[in-house]
Amino acid sequence: MPPFASRLALLLLLLLLRVASPQETQDPDSYTECTDGYQWDTESQHCKDVNECETIPEACKGEMKCINHYGGYLCLPRSAAVIDDVHGEGAPPPRPPGPLPPNSCQEGFQPDEDDHCVDTDECELDLHDCRPSQQCHNLPGSFHCSCPDGYRKIGPECVDVDECRYRYCQHRCVNLPGSFSCQCEPGFQLGPNNRSCVDVNECEMGAPCEQRCFNTYGTFLCRCNPGYELHRDGFSCNDIDECSYSSYLCQFRCFNEPGRFSCHCPQGYQLLATRLCQDVDECEAAAHQCAEGQSCVNFHGGYRCVDTNRCLEPYVWVADNRCLCPATNPLCREQPSTIVHRYMSITSERSVPADVFQIQATSVYPGAYNAFHIRSGNAQGDFYIRQINNVSAMLVLARPVTGPREFVLDLEMVTMNSLMSYRSSSVLRLTVFVGAYAF
Repeated sequence: MPPFASRLALLLLLLLLRVASPQETQDPDSYTECTDGYQWDTESQHCKDVNECETIPEACKGEMKCINHYGGYLCLPRSAAVIDDVHGEGAPPPRPPGPLPPNSCQEGFQPDEDDHCVDTDECELDLHDCRPSQQCHNLPGSFHCSCPDGYRKIGPECVDVDECRYRYCQHRCVNLPGSFSCQCEPGFQLGPNNRSCVDVNECEMGAPCEQRCFNTYGTFLCRCNPGYELHRDGFSCNDIDECSYSSYLCQFRCFNEPGRFSCHCPQGYQLLATRLCQDVDECEAAAHQCAEGQSCVNFHGGYRCVDTNRCLEPYVWVADNRCLCPATNPLCREQPSTIVHRYMSITSERSVPADVFQIQATSVYPGAYNAFHIRSGNAQGDFYIRQINNVSAMLVLARPVTGPREFVLDLEMVTMNSLMSYRSSSVLRLTVFVGAYAF
């Protein structure tokens, strides 16, 4: 009988077959007839189902198996399983007391200790024919073979499914027996779905940067603080010796320090704008130790205390560093009438020629001619006079000079009037201090 026809017959039997009981009369013992498929049981005084599968020889032909049912039987394929419809209309007749007769349970069931038919777990008892690669699932009266998750059936065997072919992973996929795993490139980690990859902030996870760390997509960068440079390893920082890069960082002297540098100036100077050296005017700042009767003269890198009255015989002190030789003194006839003391300072290694001091006549006689020259103090020819006009001249530095050094120059102005046979002279005694440095 075809499977479809067997199922249809089963449904019809469930709907139509009923348990037949004796007709109710005043004498119940006189009625012992049952409907087809049942027979009268004298012990239980009820109609008992006839097991046609046992009473009819070769009830089912071929590869069909016989399934007994209330009031009849079914021929079904051997792989079919039948579940009794206990909720159908009309309950099956009660089982007679006492032990079950042999082979009274359907195939796939077996009697328990109370002689009740219970399902046989073919999977647990290893009564199935599932392949080693398959999983056995017990069913009422039967069993089912299936492939585990991650496998698919090809022929009789279960073959691993290569999930990596379907690009389930954002970066890298590793196929595993029955499964797969996703892996991320360095600098990324698996997201909550275990498939996508999200950037790892290495800076928050202890990146090996010595000073500063900057996270980037998929990696990170190490950077150094100002005054340091990144080592070849990409992580550590080395101090930059700024002083070795340039000799112009500091005007005087450069000192390298961790991550920075500092400029220093010599004694008598102060740091200006972090790298320049400026002379300290001790005289103006009252930082000198000149005594009473002395004047403070500042120069590059220091100061000098000079006596206010520096006049020597036959000169007498008048005022403002001026010495006068009286005309009444016979010793003054061949001497300049006045000597004026002045002081100035220049830096070392000054480029030449350089104008350093201008001489200006204080009085002019009508018709007189003024001539300027260096009377003394210029034996090496370091200076010369350039006359500008009749009343002024310029002292010029002719050669570079290196300090510390000091020059005392007598700059003389001679006034002459040929018509009146008049001749006189005055001297400007100029002290030039040359500093030790070029600043």
